[in-house]
Amino acid sequence: MVEQGVKENQLNRSMKRRHLFMLSLGGVIGTGLFLNAGYTIHQAGAGGSLIGYLFGGIILYLVMVCLGELAVYMPVTGSFQTYASKFISPSAGFSLGWMYFIGSATTAGVEFTAAGILMKRWFPHTSVWIWCAIFILLLFVLNALSTKGFAEAEYWFSSIKVVAVLFFIVIGLGAILGIIPLHDRPAPFLHNFAPTKLFPAGVTVLFVTMMNVIFSYQGSELIGIAAGESEEPHKNIPRAIRNIIFRIIIFYIASIIILSAIFPTKELGLLESPFVKLMDLAGIPFAPDIMNFVILTAILSVGNSCIYASTRLLWAMSNDGMAPKLFGKLTKNKVPFASLVFTMIFSLLSLLTSVIAADTVFVLLMAISGISITISWFGIALSQFMFRRKYLQSGGKLEDLQYKVPFYPFIPIVCMVFCVSILIFLAFDPTQLVGLLVGLAFLIICYLFYYMKNKKKEEGIRETEINSL
Repeated sequence: MVEQGVKENQLNRSMKRRHLFMLSLGGVIGTGLFLNAGYTIHQAGAGGSLIGYLFGGIILYLVMVCLGELAVYMPVTGSFQTYASKFISPSAGFSLGWMYFIGSATTAGVEFTAAGILMKRWFPHTSVWIWCAIFILLLFVLNALSTKGFAEAEYWFSSIKVVAVLFFIVIGLGAILGIIPLHDRPAPFLHNFAPTKLFPAGVTVLFVTMMNVIFSYQGSELIGIAAGESEEPHKNIPRAIRNIIFRIIIFYIASIIILSAIFPTKELGLLESPFVKLMDLAGIPFAPDIMNFVILTAILSVGNSCIYASTRLLWAMSNDGMAPKLFGKLTKNKVPFASLVFTMIFSLLSLLTSVIAADTVFVLLMAISGISITISWFGIALSQFMFRRKYLQSGGKLEDLQYKVPFYPFIPIVCMVFCVSILIFLAFDPTQLVGLLVGLAFLIICYLFYYMKNKKKEEGIRETEINSL
């Protein structure tokens, strides 16, 4: 179904290798690192944060390996929604697609809220929601131009923030060792990593903060969606996936170590980026404002990616009969404009900052997004598990797959177990239990709605899927 729709209403394959490379490298460098890292350390402490981000990194790698096999075998814009429809069931694809759409579109609202918070440094008397509205309009125009415009903008956005993080790591290491003096405090070395300071709120809080970690790592799955508009996906997607471990270790783990070493847990929070705070302490001329600007571009970069992902996924679902036909129409520049407009409506959630505290809106939207992404990751692993089984049953040979998940079925099974465990942990946190229940209810309603509406059609499709591999 999707393949036919793609042929009739084709998106341009205008993303080059360098675009996909920077998209994968910069996909998770945004609010999750520059603001949420300080919030996570404040909640879980240095030890809890390190364990959480390492554990989350393992899950992310498992997800991306599973997605890689699927995306190389079938590089379509619908990505994991298409895979779930084909290899699990159309009902599963419908519910997973809408679940991810809600999460990704909501994440754009998180990014706009974070961008508005950062602007308070320069314009303390201007409301956050005003900046949210300005940035929403800016990225709407950028995405309405063309896919090439998005890819090129994201390439430079990612390049800037990668350089900025590397600069921060150098400054941070110099500050820890006393090479770069800090205002009103001695060189910290690793005093904050004393056993008594690693878990100030206990070990169990780590399980609650895992949703912060998952939110931080989301965005890498965009590679699968971008596969439908990238050149030579069978070559470029595996290369992009191999960068995941590098970026996690260098960017997240190194940043967590530096921030935890320099700042006591109680000094970190959500309303100020710890990266900017370090530059203030280091006293480097203009560095705090430059870093704040770089972080702003990084956050808008992730918002840009979320809008792209949501728009393309909605376009693909429309071509698959899982969303209104209006969302499947393209402009002369091959942009799904109606899908873009609908996606931007969710970004307006950031305007809640006009009536609700910005940090409250941020945490609320982050929880919604994190839950939907965790469920989507589970769906990716299950899709790969079912794909490999059906592929072999239909007579396919492993040597014919250009990219393979190693240690099958261990990796997809472990990935699914980890995702379910994270969702179970949320049930013990009263502040996130409501979001979890609403998310699961939405998923079940979507599944039942599509299944009951297309019961006979779905059963017929399921019987022919193996033969179509």
